[in-house]
Amino acid sequence: MSFDLRRAQPDRPAVLVWLLSVPVVVFTFLAIAVGTETSAIMRLDHDVARRAYDFSSQHPDFVSFLDAVAIVFSNAACGIMLALLAAYALWRRERTVAVWIVLSGAIAIGGNALIKLAFQRERPFFTEPLHEIGGHSFPSGHAAGSGMFFTVAILFTIILTGRGWRRRILITLFVLAGVGVAASRVYLGVHYLSDVMAGLMFGIAVALGLWTLVATSATRLPHELAVLTGSGRKRAAVVLNPSKIANVEEFKSRVRLVADRDGWNEPIWFETTIEDPGHGQANAALHEGVDLIVAAGGDGTVRAVCEEVARTGVAVGILPHGTGNLLARNLGIPLNTRDALDVVFGGQDRAVDLATLETDTGASTTFLVMAGLGMDAAIMTGVNDQLKAKVGWLAYFVSGVKAARFPAMKVQICVDDGEPRKFRARTVVVGNVGFLQGGIPLLPDAQIDDGMLDVVVIAPKRFIGWLAIIVRVIGRQKRTNERLDRLTGRKVHIKAEKTMPMQLDGDPVGEGQEITAIVQPGVLLIRVPVAPARAAAI
Repeated sequence: MSFDLRRAQPDRPAVLVWLLSVPVVVFTFLAIAVGTETSAIMRLDHDVARRAYDFSSQHPDFVSFLDAVAIVFSNAACGIMLALLAAYALWRRERTVAVWIVLSGAIAIGGNALIKLAFQRERPFFTEPLHEIGGHSFPSGHAAGSGMFFTVAILFTIILTGRGWRRRILITLFVLAGVGVAASRVYLGVHYLSDVMAGLMFGIAVALGLWTLVATSATRLPHELAVLTGSGRKRAAVVLNPSKIANVEEFKSRVRLVADRDGWNEPIWFETTIEDPGHGQANAALHEGVDLIVAAGGDGTVRAVCEEVARTGVAVGILPHGTGNLLARNLGIPLNTRDALDVVFGGQDRAVDLATLETDTGASTTFLVMAGLGMDAAIMTGVNDQLKAKVGWLAYFVSGVKAARFPAMKVQICVDDGEPRKFRARTVVVGNVGFLQGGIPLLPDAQIDDGMLDVVVIAPKRFIGWLAIIVRVIGRQKRTNERLDRLTGRKVHIKAEKTMPMQLDGDPVGEGQEITAIVQPGVLLIRVPVAPARAAAI
């Protein structure tokens, strides 16, 4: 996950002002009402408090749950959780975000205590209290802490994730949790409704206000030179795979909208076919003299376009619409179309490596992600297309379980024309990048622009041996042995003892015994997110 403060920057600056003004106005209204003991608010407070108490007093298990919530979301607990978030931000060298988190916690917790001293409101009184607590009532400290913490969590989620269902689910859960913590104080009989409402509004206002003052000033917008490519005429072509896009016309409208917003001319459109997955379309786009070619489809479409555009100096933008989307994942390109469009028309160009692949069958092609032979290729071949359409990349997991007993093979691997090394392996993968779906670091040291290819040789003895290998891969352990070995070089030649299935960027490409992969350093420009400038200390 990468930090991008621009994700939390609304398209219209006034939106943030309105979002901040709502909690400020509500808190001010409640403070005046409580301070002047407005009769309507007082009656509502006492009525809600009595109803909540009556319900809770009849459900002792519910009271026990509320006591646990009080502990989990105490000021001390919130402070610990904020410290962990700030530490993570510092680890990612996002000092501005860390400062914002620390200030939000300090001002929300400390400021709430000072406001309590100013109002000195008595807590609700019951003959048989459900929970013993001292101090003043307005505003609620737990509500202020949860309002601040969950606002921080929501903004943290936005700057770490692109638009989509995952972000929406997380934000919904955070909102419900914040409201739930506030409501728990009323049901526990220690606060009035106005106390928790004011606390929530105060915490939200503190986090949003500090975000506006501290973080938005550090929002990293692309330098004007970062978005220029080719002739600078801002002519783009889009090569799209219609089988991967549900509504082509709607897709084109979205592309036009973002292109126009960022000053690009009307794109030129090309659609792939079964016979031509993108080579001819990319070549036609080059003859149109465009500055940017956008590949909209799966890894196959992206590979075809990149293969054609390499060494031309024209940049390639990627709009992922496939199942794997491994190149996009490894380059930090968002999988959500709306965010990916921002990168395509507002990102910067990065020179990356391309690898050529030759097989003993006479085929010659290129790859950007990974190539291999053995069990990994058997997984690609065995994927059920109908299941893949329903569950996406999880279909590869199902196929992987079925292929786990793929027999070991004897292979010879020669790196940079050196002496061949012999292995007994179930699968051999040559990678230009290192990460699989789900962030699994199969080749953790692989970089797409280091002018090198990385090789992993996997050879568990038994089915149970896969567990140890999975632990080593996920843990990024450097140790190698006969069960998992790694090699690095500019040229890799692999020869198997017998014909094996082969794969290229996740697509099965038949069977063969030999493959030769050679890296071509920096021959391709790909549009990626603008590299964040490290924020200076405040």
